[in-house]
Amino acid sequence: MRRSDFAYDLPEKAIAQTPLETRHNSRLLTTGELGDHRFVDLPDLLDPGDLVVVNETRVRSARLHGRKAKTGAKVEALVLRRVGPGVWEALLRPARRLRVGTVLDFGALRAEVLTTPVEGLATILLEGDDDPEILIEEVGETPLPPYINRRLPDGERYQTMFARELGSAAAPTAGLHFTKTVVTGLEERGIAIAPVELKVGIDTFRPIETEDISEHVMHRERISIPEGTATAIASTRAEGGRVVAIGTTVVRTLESRPDGCGGVVAGDEETGLFIVPGFDFKVVDVLVTNFHLPGSSLIVMVAALMGPGWKQVYEIALRRGYRFLSFGDAMLAERHQ
Repeated sequence: MRRSDFAYDLPEKAIAQTPLETRHNSRLLTTGELGDHRFVDLPDLLDPGDLVVVNETRVRSARLHGRKAKTGAKVEALVLRRVGPGVWEALLRPARRLRVGTVLDFGALRAEVLTTPVEGLATILLEGDDDPEILIEEVGETPLPPYINRRLPDGERYQTMFARELGSAAAPTAGLHFTKTVVTGLEERGIAIAPVELKVGIDTFRPIETEDISEHVMHRERISIPEGTATAIASTRAEGGRVVAIGTTVVRTLESRPDGCGGVVAGDEETGLFIVPGFDFKVVDVLVTNFHLPGSSLIVMVAALMGPGWKQVYEIALRRGYRFLSFGDAMLAERHQ
């Protein structure tokens, strides 16, 4: 399979630059009958006894602006994850002139470059007068995707209502559509909600660079599945319900720890799972997700779940004026049999 197999023409005007004032007013395309709905209709589009699984990760204020301590040259760091005591993985820009040992000044935080940046990615030692995790939140800003050209007046609009565990470099954007109204509707229809966590990392920002997608290596991300969620999935299976993943991060989490019986094994790990067409889905039945960038690992996953009809669905969504990417609309897709 080639990267070009997962390309499509995305007009700039289709990229949503701002979130809607009311989250659940975003549009929702059902891929079966190609029906147009609003996200607030989600409870009526699912079945009683289904289980909705959400990612409860919270976006870190991970974009740091600073200068080289020695020369004063401007530098930017997107802090991705902690990999050791005081040691963090980060995307640095501009990276080509950063050498091992370079000291960066971010105000309350200082960083030393520990490894030579590769495609901008390096490890850095972060130090300050408090826990770097706390200081990152104090001095950093919300790291919106590069295709968003406006700042958010309220950073909470890039957090889902489920956000609990701080640690992601980007939001699990399918969850951005949820409101208390939607959650109440699900509860009234007999549809439970269960959490997992995937700390979103570099692959949200990094496109597939290889033409042969089998040569693409996914960045490893930390996932966690609580015991209660594993139990809820097992009960849903036993009663004939479906597992509904809210976003590609949830798919990746659940399919990384299948138990062989339609459920999952609770626990924590790092996953490098890359889901491509031909993948044998063992847990997820339905996916609710936004419309993704051409040629990205996310759209490859969508194609794996939906089958070859994914491209027609995207073409129809563009013709009907759906808004694309992080602040855009969503679709509801059942797993292709």
